[in-house]
Amino acid sequence: MLRSMNAQLMQRQLTRRQILGMVALQTAAASGLTRIGLQSATAQEPAAVDNAPAIVVGSGYGSSVAALRLGQAGIRTIVIEMGRLWNSPGPDGKVFCSTAAPDHRSMWFRTRTEAPLATFLWLDVVNKDISAYPGVLDRVHFANMSVYVGRGVGGGSLVNGGMAVTPLKSYFSEQFPTVDADEMYSTYFPRARSMLGVNTVDPAWFESTEWYRFSRISRKHAANTGLKTTFVPNVYDFGHMQREAAGTATKSALAGEVVYGNNHGKRTLDKTYLAAALGTGNVTIHTLERVTAISRATDGTYQLTAQRIDDTGTAVETKQYACTYLFLGGGSLGTTELLLRARETGALPALDASVGTGWGTNGNVMLGRANHLWDTVGANQSTMPVLGIDDWANTANPVFAEIAPLPTGLEHWVSLYLAITKNPERASFSYSGGSGGSLALGWTAAQSAVSAAMAKKLFDRINRANATIYRYDLFGSPSRAFADDFTYHPLGGCVLGRATDNYGRVKGYSKLYVTDGSLVPGSIGVNPFVTITALAERTMARVLVEDTAP
Repeated sequence: MLRSMNAQLMQRQLTRRQILGMVALQTAAASGLTRIGLQSATAQEPAAVDNAPAIVVGSGYGSSVAALRLGQAGIRTIVIEMGRLWNSPGPDGKVFCSTAAPDHRSMWFRTRTEAPLATFLWLDVVNKDISAYPGVLDRVHFANMSVYVGRGVGGGSLVNGGMAVTPLKSYFSEQFPTVDADEMYSTYFPRARSMLGVNTVDPAWFESTEWYRFSRISRKHAANTGLKTTFVPNVYDFGHMQREAAGTATKSALAGEVVYGNNHGKRTLDKTYLAAALGTGNVTIHTLERVTAISRATDGTYQLTAQRIDDTGTAVETKQYACTYLFLGGGSLGTTELLLRARETGALPALDASVGTGWGTNGNVMLGRANHLWDTVGANQSTMPVLGIDDWANTANPVFAEIAPLPTGLEHWVSLYLAITKNPERASFSYSGGSGGSLALGWTAAQSAVSAAMAKKLFDRINRANATIYRYDLFGSPSRAFADDFTYHPLGGCVLGRATDNYGRVKGYSKLYVTDGSLVPGSIGVNPFVTITALAERTMARVLVEDTAP
């Protein structure tokens, strides 16, 4: 089903498909449609299709890869996404609200925002009261850990900082010993980076612009400590960012936009993989539908139940779907919950016992440092990180720390970081309560403390070398310097080679696949979305050759 084609031809076809897909997305948004396909480009609601050869659950990185490659192979595919399409301006003329002035668009059915920074100078000035709405960012709470996830067509690509980092080959091999690393780094990582639109900041502009003074200050402090920093690529269009700075393009990254979405400049999945998938004419995206159950019929087809909701969160319809090929890409939380529910309720009793295990936070810890008055970080800060402190080679205490922005429009002398530590701790999910039950996570505060201790070892060195101190006013507690109770990078739950075979095929069932971050065993050492995308490319290349009919 796969045709060989040279790289130039493939890129030209993808560009044409992306244009067609973008037209479909724009028309769907303008018409208020919840089902998006090429038919919607004529402002006609597609016929309700409950059956398709393939169904993809979710529209994040792995799901988007699956949708595109299935569509290219001529396989009619439905993508089911629980969030909405973010492509229609609000009353202010913008699709997304700003970080500094959040409104109902900011969070998934909350009445108050839950930003990573809880306070500033111990004042509750960061979070705002909002009205409940299917907003773009969700914070899912467990007993000792909360997880940030994106809600909408494009998943986490809508709300992350865009840092498109490829992990060290040695660490990738350590985490995935059964995967051919040479093939990944020669074929699938480059393929993923190309499709995602990865680019790098112009070094000369970086050195001169006021918008990255905060990064240069942290680089200086790292150098004073004998530590190295490294530039990291991003999916934000840095050409657009330079035009923002020059005043010739509408500001987005330079207007404080990030955690609640970027209105310009960012190459989110709805502009790359998903647009190209829609452009094949074989893919339809159903929005505001949450899959609640999966099972298998006697004829081998998969049966799905989904709840369609409106903008108030009210379930307005229960939908039934059926497919031959089922691809789960609901993320570490969503995919794991679906499979655990299916196993524990007896719907898919042959699922492996390892489903729900191997979960980790990618060692995430956030912290801030207080700089000297002469080390100004700048009132103007880009929201797209481009530099990290790289001490991963320190075998006694491996840490990669993103130099993060804190754009307030005022000079605050704060250096902010998201540290990724090599925390070996892992946890398991459990599910109880039958078909209407709930997911629980066995992560403990002591496991989080491992990450915080590793970050502290690194930043104690930086503080000693620069005679600086931590900020204790940012995370809601007067004595708290390290925020280790949330993660941006939830990983694991359906680990590759354990709950699945070496290509994401779920053990115990044929034609059932996992394509998301639940395949990664708790840690990858860098921002994980490029790895997730590349693994999904590898899975689809194998599946379309071996598992689908000619």
